[in-house]
Amino acid sequence: MAWVRDEIDRAVGLPPVLGGIPLDEIGATGFGLVAAIEAALPYCGLSLKGARVAVQGFGAVGRHAARFLGEKGAVLVAAADSSATLYDPAGLDVTDLTRHKLAGGRLVDYPAGKRQPLDAIVDAACDIWIPAARPDVLHAGNAARLQAKLVAQGANIPATQEAEAALHARGVLVLPDFIANAGGVICAAVEYHGGTEAAAFAAIAEKISRNMNQVLEQASRSRSMPRTAAIELAEARIEQAAGYRRWR
Repeated sequence: MAWVRDEIDRAVGLPPVLGGIPLDEIGATGFGLVAAIEAALPYCGLSLKGARVAVQGFGAVGRHAARFLGEKGAVLVAAADSSATLYDPAGLDVTDLTRHKLAGGRLVDYPAGKRQPLDAIVDAACDIWIPAARPDVLHAGNAARLQAKLVAQGANIPATQEAEAALHARGVLVLPDFIANAGGVICAAVEYHGGTEAAAFAAIAEKISRNMNQVLEQASRSRSMPRTAAIELAEARIEQAAGYRRWR
């Protein structure tokens, strides 16, 4: 990215020595995901203290989300990577599990917890379920198996439209991806404008909390799905902003 900036003078993701903010290392997206979850708690009757969390995809987003949630009293009871699902109702050690993954280990080789098939992460008994890896992990064929009250989408398009509609009909609150997982993009924007890591965290918390609150308030008023409310708000903002531009 430093080379890209040399060529076009516009780039983010720069090395820290050049003013970049290592968003994956600091967990920008995972931090924003937790801000979204906190904003949603009053709408689903949950508290983070003692909340059981399951993470599908224990990578740059999932492991940091688990870490930040753990710091607020939540318990990681299930995690999955491309090799297996680990489940322990008493709680998995997030710090040790992260150390194992960063050393190149797979969850199937981790000594603690009960190893289960990869798809078993959908069945994990939990309060908060975080898809943080691949798209369409939730679909019409498995959405009924999910036991969580809250789904916070850390990945992009991790659920099909049919799955989101089915979960909404059951009263499961699903936080749309482009609101909940925007922490990395916000961090990159702060970096682009010369901001610091501390400024990035502050911007992520402020913007995602505000946006998620507005989405859930509108969804509650209109009795619509959160994604529907999020799209309506986004389109309204774009239209309003376009009105101030010379070329629309």
